[in-house]
Amino acid sequence: MSLTSLGISAGFMVGCCTAAQIARRVSQRLLSQDGLVPVLMNEAIAAAELCACCFELIIVADNFGVATYAIFLFLLTIWWGKVWGDASACPYTHMEDVLEGRTSFKEMALRTWAELMGGCCVYRIVQVFWWLEFAETHKGRAFEECNADLQVSPYVGAAIEGVATLLCRLASKTISVQEPKFSSYIDSFIGTSLVVAAFNFSGGYFNPVLATALKWGCRGHSNLEHIIVYWIGACIGALLSVPIFKLRAVRRLLLGEEKEKQA
Repeated sequence: MSLTSLGISAGFMVGCCTAAQIARRVSQRLLSQDGLVPVLMNEAIAAAELCACCFELIIVADNFGVATYAIFLFLLTIWWGKVWGDASACPYTHMEDVLEGRTSFKEMALRTWAELMGGCCVYRIVQVFWWLEFAETHKGRAFEECNADLQVSPYVGAAIEGVATLLCRLASKTISVQEPKFSSYIDSFIGTSLVVAAFNFSGGYFNPVLATALKWGCRGHSNLEHIIVYWIGACIGALLSVPIFKLRAVRRLLLGEEKEKQA
């Protein structure tokens, strides 16, 4: 495939990030910053940005390989960490907050709903872009039947998504406490590495909203199998990270003696 096609894909992702940033600025100006509405709007925008870019990353991975996909994902993850603010575009972070008493079940449910709306609705924009076929890699993709990424049994897939999500969340919690130099780069590198490691087995989503927006109803797994792998697997992994991170042996291993005492 030509570099022109890769450039078009890159341009589309930059455009999505730019549009999302403009939407955030407009939202801040038009909406009162009190209450849940601006929070939900921020989550919806972040989820739309995430899913739009990841739809295009499917094109990149299919035509230019996983290594190119990983480079783009790494750079995008760094960008999102800098501009999303309190948004996560991922429901299990709010579930963790409920478990630790930092938020209510109602807010968790509403944030998840907003993320699903943003992530699923943005596909229509992506579909129009693919339909225009600016790049040869987009030919026939707008209305093509999608295929599931799950290449193992649903239970193995759930275990992969769960363990990888657990490791990813433990790494993020450790980095937030340690606050090393270039922390965002380290966090992005770990997350991208785990995605690449799981890519040929479960797809390496580690985010129920992202997986639902990209792969719900695709050929290769049932809706129940999708829920088991990408919702139950990932959410259990994330929720387990909360008590595991509090274990003294784990904190000593991840944080060291001094940080473990300070924390």
